[in-house]
Amino acid sequence: MCGIVGYVGNKAATNIIISGLHRLEYRGYDSSGVALLNPRTSRLNIVKTPGKIDDLETSLAAEMPAESTGATLGIGHTRWATHGEPNRVNAHPHLSRNGEFAIVHNGIIENYIALKSRLAQEGFEFVSDTDSEVIAQLVEQCYEGDLTRAVAATLEMVEGTYGIAVISVHHPSTMVAARKGSPIAVGICDGETIVASDVSAIVQHTKQVIFLNDGDILTATGDNVEVVSVKNVPVSRETTHIDWDIDQIEKAGHEHFMLKEIHEQPTAISNATRGRLVDSEGTTKLSGMQMDPYEMARIDRILIAACGTSMYAGMVGKNYFEDFASIPAEVQQAAEFRYRNPIIQRDTYMLAISQSGETADTLAAVREAQRKGATVLGVCNVVGSTIARETGRGVYLHAGPEIGVASTKAFTCQVSVMAMMAIALGRTRRLSTQVGQRMVREMMSLPEMAQAVIDQEEDIRRIAEKYAKAEDFFFIGRGYMYPVAMEGALKLKEISYIHAEGYHAAELKHGPIALLGEDVPVVGLVPDIQGKDKTIGNMQECMARKAPVIAIATEGDKDIDAHCDDVIRIPPCAEFLTPIPVVIAEQLFAYHVAKIRGCSIDQPRNLAKSVTVE
Repeated sequence: MCGIVGYVGNKAATNIIISGLHRLEYRGYDSSGVALLNPRTSRLNIVKTPGKIDDLETSLAAEMPAESTGATLGIGHTRWATHGEPNRVNAHPHLSRNGEFAIVHNGIIENYIALKSRLAQEGFEFVSDTDSEVIAQLVEQCYEGDLTRAVAATLEMVEGTYGIAVISVHHPSTMVAARKGSPIAVGICDGETIVASDVSAIVQHTKQVIFLNDGDILTATGDNVEVVSVKNVPVSRETTHIDWDIDQIEKAGHEHFMLKEIHEQPTAISNATRGRLVDSEGTTKLSGMQMDPYEMARIDRILIAACGTSMYAGMVGKNYFEDFASIPAEVQQAAEFRYRNPIIQRDTYMLAISQSGETADTLAAVREAQRKGATVLGVCNVVGSTIARETGRGVYLHAGPEIGVASTKAFTCQVSVMAMMAIALGRTRRLSTQVGQRMVREMMSLPEMAQAVIDQEEDIRRIAEKYAKAEDFFFIGRGYMYPVAMEGALKLKEISYIHAEGYHAAELKHGPIALLGEDVPVVGLVPDIQGKDKTIGNMQECMARKAPVIAIATEGDKDIDAHCDDVIRIPPCAEFLTPIPVVIAEQLFAYHVAKIRGCSIDQPRNLAKSVTVE
């Protein structure tokens, strides 16, 4: 969840590291720091500070020795705190006792207490509360002239997850990096090597990237990279070409990345569906699934493993697989999957859904499912991500980079992809050509539907202004709208800090209705779908308790006005597609509530983008 940038080459490292940290700040922004090898003194100079990268730049200008600004070797880090509060001492990089080694670390060292105790008995002193500092001390203890082997010996002692970068005064033109459960990407430039936890910190400099696998150790100079295993066995890793440009990770005139990404959804959905909708045959073509119709027809159960927003998208997908393909589907919270001893039967297929493709809990579920014989497909956005590589088959979203911590376009593209998967599977069963053609044509209009909701942003902003002072919200829905209600509540709570809950509309009277009153608005999701009338009845129950009610309803539905205080309209669409325009309306509502409340929208408190720890 934290951000790592390391540089070795022929240019000044400082600006490259700071620029990269800015691009990774969405991965953690509690504190940050930089370590540079001073070319004059051959010492490691470190500057760290609580707060964001802007605060680090101020501290660098005031504290970093002038000669270090020309250093050509350095590492930087932006932190999402796990062990120890976010202060200067706990910020990375961490120095070894003798000051000769500096490390940055993403992940969690599970046996750090035992390691720390042993090192303390041997005379090592610790200055931070972090688990990461033990890595620096172990590297010092293991060093016998070969930095790579010292790192390897250290990693054989630690238990847990890590993405690390290490530099030393003894090796002024070398950086060592390694990973297990936390991503490391390596940018290959002319005379330079950039290591980062995400390609967004690299793409400004090169589009040629190597992704390390678990257990890999990289030794990099400006001119050469070598990858070996912990046991010092050379391994080969392919170079991946990154096909997006730097302008895709800029705000492009928008005030926030979240708003930009909401507005990008028509294009993102178009990219996710382009070339995959086959109108003439009433089906979809998803080559990444690597399945012929015979294999599709043999699937008799689908497990969906995901967390957070991806899990709610998976709940929509469950309905698709059961409604269109008659395949029993089950959604499991990925963090619980491997601890429940899950039942995997013959012809069980798993979908692992993760925007980043690095979500630790989902990756653990992938490995457990594969261990038990399931065929696993990844539904990921990030090309080259761990889940995409380890599953070997699945579907990329092609949504483009998502920088805002609150996921938006990933959700709508995940839902679009699962709709296409369900159509393809359904066509191997009872879904007729004619029905398939109708569904495909309806999907072709999705970008226009998304744009129609975005065009109503000013109306949504005015409604948001009316309710922005509330401290509690309920979202209610049925059928396809139930997971969308939970996703709408999640968006509101994570960026506006308002307590919000999503409920199946029928659950209100089983307890939650006790919390309603004139200061608790309720958002009722009532597009023209099955169960709409029942949800309207639940909205009436809310109004009877004096709760303000906001409806998200279909254009032309004049009757809804009598059952709510305010209405957000979505365009008419097929029932199975309603989650997409409804969730876009929820996203815009949450965004404007948060903006009115003065919240940090792209970097909400206590959160980070890619959850690479359990």
